[in-house]
Amino acid sequence: MRTEEIGPRLHRILFGFGQAYLWRDDDSLTLIDTGCAGDGAEVAAALRSLGLRPDDLDRVVLTHFHEDHAGGAAEIGAWPGVTVLAHRADAPVIRGEVPGQPPNFTDWERELYARVAPDLPPAPPARVDVELTDGDVLDFGGGARIVGTPGHTDGSIAIHLPAHRVLITGDIAAHVDGEVMFGVFHVDWDRAMASFRRLADLDVDTVCFGHGDPVTRDGGARLRAAAHQTASG
Repeated sequence: MRTEEIGPRLHRILFGFGQAYLWRDDDSLTLIDTGCAGDGAEVAAALRSLGLRPDDLDRVVLTHFHEDHAGGAAEIGAWPGVTVLAHRADAPVIRGEVPGQPPNFTDWERELYARVAPDLPPAPPARVDVELTDGDVLDFGGGARIVGTPGHTDGSIAIHLPAHRVLITGDIAAHVDGEVMFGVFHVDWDRAMASFRRLADLDVDTVCFGHGDPVTRDGGARLRAAAHQTASG
């Protein structure tokens, strides 16, 4: 585990596989995604490295149900005072009430998945306290807007902080080898592409991805260029 400062209020927590983001207001602390099952101890260590404690955490916002994003939600959600939030379409999967729909793999994606995520532990059922919908505004970061991005999963979301020109995309987009790109492993490619184009229309500077390094300057322009290139290709 290591942490990286992206901005004065935003940190990235990197795990053995995957990553999460921590937003720090003067009076609240928000974790976006949780890593895999077993990564709760690493989140706690990351908080302590920043002079914080696990019981300082107020909320966890899950971008979608996949095990590398929601796997730690059961453990972290059990910390005192933590509220767990997820889109209403993914909440039943996160709670373990229904199975999650698998991605609609292309042949090359199936090979990629076998290389990058062969042994991810399954996500244990986790509590979801608040079910989100597109357009909800959460009380952190000057008003964090939930942007529905269906297609990666039915209940995938991004988090847009207009006051800070920050966007956290989940897995609709990625940043690989210096290239901002349309994400992979979607359940519905057409809906996912529409969601990608929607994110590209947002006026942001900093873009943080489910996988890959954040872009801290001209992130919106990079997203728009990637969306145009993907549509043209």
